[in-house]
Amino acid sequence: MTNDDLRPVYFLSDSTGITAETLGSTLLTQFPAGNFDRVTIPFITTVEQAQAVVGTIDELAATGLRPIVFSTAVSTDIRKTLATCKGVIVDLIGSHVGQLEEALGTPASGEPGRAHGLGNAARYQSRMAAVEYAMEHDDGQSLRALEKAQVILVAPSRCGKTPTTMYLALQHGIFAANFPLVDEDFDKEGLPKPLRPFISKCFGLSSNPLRLSQIRTERRRGSPYASLRQCGFELRSAERLYVSHGIPYLNSATVSVEEMAATILQQMKLKH
Repeated sequence: MTNDDLRPVYFLSDSTGITAETLGSTLLTQFPAGNFDRVTIPFITTVEQAQAVVGTIDELAATGLRPIVFSTAVSTDIRKTLATCKGVIVDLIGSHVGQLEEALGTPASGEPGRAHGLGNAARYQSRMAAVEYAMEHDDGQSLRALEKAQVILVAPSRCGKTPTTMYLALQHGIFAANFPLVDEDFDKEGLPKPLRPFISKCFGLSSNPLRLSQIRTERRRGSPYASLRQCGFELRSAERLYVSHGIPYLNSATVSVEEMAATILQQMKLKH
């Protein structure tokens, strides 16, 4: 497939671009047959910068398919400027601001960066503290202050513990630790001793043997650790452990980090 076969998609923002990417990409998932060439342009903070972006999009539109443009610009002037482009513009903010102004009886602030920046200082600091906690308690490195954890992810190696705890921390401000299950835990068929006082906070992850073997092979090709037999043994043993201790769990093999995090938040009734 060449670049000529790809529909250009732009994510534009006067802040980080995270919201534009997230919402725009979510909409694009409804069109699985589409092939897209994605470009994110963050921090469009002046009308001049917006005009330059419009020029780029217009040049591209003149050569073929009209680019699809997702915008989360908050500034009215920048929004109006971007709206003049010859792409197919999807204004993810402006189309709803008027409704909210009417409903709330007050004008919008028009300040960019409040979703992912320092607009809510307390929430931002809470997220950063959660990230530090997740890093300290990654893969059972530290057992200090486990009582502060809101959730402890438990799983064999390479089942997605680390990315999930980091996502919970960064996106939701959840204090999440994770703890690896190893052969000696399966030999004893009991919950590892450090976790026993916190069983109500534990949530298990599993996978399927083939997928886990593929992931482990990328790290240690040809090792017993990556063998299909070992992966199958660990996953079966882990699931028995979860069931015997009443620990909720999910299979991470075909589930995104975002979906895993949402499931954990729901099943563990975590507030964020």
